[in-house]
This record gives sequence, C-alpha cells and structure tokens, in this order.
Amino acid sequence: MNRYIALQKIIELGGFTKAADALGYTQSSISQMIASLENELGIKLLTRSRHGVKLTIEGTELFPFIERSIYQYRSMQEKANEIKGIETGVIRVGTVSSVTCHWMPQLINGFKEEYPNVQFLFHQGDYTLIPEWIASGQIDFGFINPLADTNLKTKTVKSDEMLAVLPKNHPLAKKKSIQLQDIATEPYILLEEGHYSEPMAAFEAAGIQPNIQYTIHDDYAIMMMVEAGLGVSILAELILRRTNYDIVCLPIDPPITRTLAVGYKDKDSLPIASKYFIDYLMEHKDELP
Repeated sequence: MNRYIALQKIIELGGFTKAADALGYTQSSISQMIASLENELGIKLLTRSRHGVKLTIEGTELFPFIERSIYQYRSMQEKANEIKGIETGVIRVGTVSSVTCHWMPQLINGFKEEYPNVQFLFHQGDYTLIPEWIASGQIDFGFINPLADTNLKTKTVKSDEMLAVLPKNHPLAKKKSIQLQDIATEPYILLEEGHYSEPMAAFEAAGIQPNIQYTIHDDYAIMMMVEAGLGVSILAELILRRTNYDIVCLPIDPPITRTLAVGYKDKDSLPIASKYFIDYLMEHKDELP
C-alpha cells in the first residue's frame, strides 16, 4: 500500500523529490518503490521528462483503481481505529469558497472539541470537480447543489439568496431590486461553477442571454472586477458577508436561490470520521449563517 500512496503523491505533487519530502522518504526509496510496483505489475506507470512526471497511457488506466485501493485502505484503518475506540482520521472534503470561509471554521471548532485528533483536508472546486473527486475517492464528500449531480446521495444543508452585484456608481445601484432583464445587456462576469450555474439557469428560464464578458473561478476576484467597473455579476449572499469591496448588492426579483447539500456516494462506505462530521453538520446546520 505504501507504493500506491507514493505513486499517488508523485502525481499529486508532480515529482519524486517533492513526494519523498512530503512522505518522509529519500528520493531513492521512492524510486525503488515505483520500480518495484512496475515490476510487480509488468507495466510502466510513469514517464519523466524535463517538464516533470506524468502517468503513461497504461498508468492512466490503472490509476483510478489504485486511488480506490488507497481510499478503501484508509477507510479500513479508520474503522479499525473506531473499533479500538480511537476516534481519529482525516476528513477529505470538497468545498466552494463561501462554505470554506463562512461555514467550515465554525464547524471545525465545534467538531474538534469532541474529536481533537481529527484532521481536515480541503479540496476547493466547483459543481463539476467535486462530484468527480467523490467518484474517484479523492475526497469523502463535498458541498454541491443537488441539481448539479443526480447520481450522488445528498443531504440538504441550507439555501441562500443570490444577489446582483454592481459597481457603487452604477446607474442601477439605487434601485431597491434588480430584474434579470435590467442587466441583460450589461457586461456580465460569470462565476465558473462547472456544468451547473444557478444564475445561468435563471437566465435560461427567463429566456435571456446575458452579455458574458468574463468567466472566473474566484468569487473575490469577481468582486474586485465589479468594484473596478468592469461589469456586473450575481453571487451567493453567503460569500458577500464581511467584505469591504466598494460594491452594491441588491436582491433579484424574482429571487434566485442556491441550495447547498452534502453529497457522497454511499454513507455506509464513508470513513468513520467523515460520517461523524456529516452527522455533526446536520445537527448544527441551523446555527450556520
């Protein structure tokens, strides 16, 4: 299993030296592990070049099976720890930026009071990446809109309103609310959320094609661009909390809401630490902003 973990770390970090440092091995030990694994399988797994290390075609086909083996091994270890009464583990969770900033600190503080030895590993993604990471076993669960992936099992946590975001001196900034047709011709800055977007679904339902000028994967970069007068956007109210950007946030009529749920393949197969955390989250969801 250590050879599988070494291979995964090489792919994650892009090189043997970085993987060796991260895992506490020498570079020669890591190289020997991979050579031993390749000899056992009879397949060349990695190629090295001046651009770094990458999987061969054969290695690419085998790698998802190796990742699942690592996932099952870690789940077995955590189950053994649970049986021995040692409630430790690593919680691997996929999040979006608003959840990372405004939910996770509060949740982690409370959870660690009960389970102080649990560690957290965050993968920040979108409605496409997070389901893919869950499917591959790279993360245990993630926060998604249930409409973004109907193949996952989900538990709804909360819904929040989405707001129109405009420069402070924009002609529409003095309105009490914004209708989608008000901003149909405005330069629009789209938050890249993968294959599903709540604002784009609302535009489509209204028969409106927004004037998309920029597509960005970062909420805070969008706020800075709106502040600079480059366009308007629609963002979740949660991400707009506690910001000092010189922008105006207005409700949309009719409202657009975003539903966030915890998504996973099968709760029974989750590592025990992640099961406990999901249970803790659902018990305390009413306390979240």
